[in-house]
Amino acid sequence: MTGLRTGEVARAAGVNIQTLRYYERRGLLAEPDRSLGGHRLYPERTVSVLRLIKAAQRLGFTLDEIADLLGATGVGRRPGVGLRARTEAKLAEVDTALAELTARRDTLRAAVAAGCDDLLACRESPSCPLPLADDA
Repeated sequence: MTGLRTGEVARAAGVNIQTLRYYERRGLLAEPDRSLGGHRLYPERTVSVLRLIKAAQRLGFTLDEIADLLGATGVGRRPGVGLRARTEAKLAEVDTALAELTARRDTLRAAVAAGCDDLLACRESPSCPLPLADDA
């Protein structure tokens, strides 16, 4: 039997062994064969799959979303939605988050420019840009 042992796969993919086993438990990686001594033996493509998982996480995909993407590409066992639809949905999420962050940044910049050093004093000023809720 041939294949890469757990430590070899983890090192090559830049993950730790616990991450590798966690992905296996989550179904992101197929259960590997075992050597006669009971060691896990992963196919070489496991390294590529792990790198793909980490890249997708950096783009904001959740592990459930990644599992669906892997299923859609034939790497996993579950059928999923195609990459284009998932990527478009993720892009819309990122655009929404960017708009919210931009609005926050602009408000904070306006607060700095208005010289707001004290929230209570700033709240009494008509030039205060901070959206403070009225007390009941």
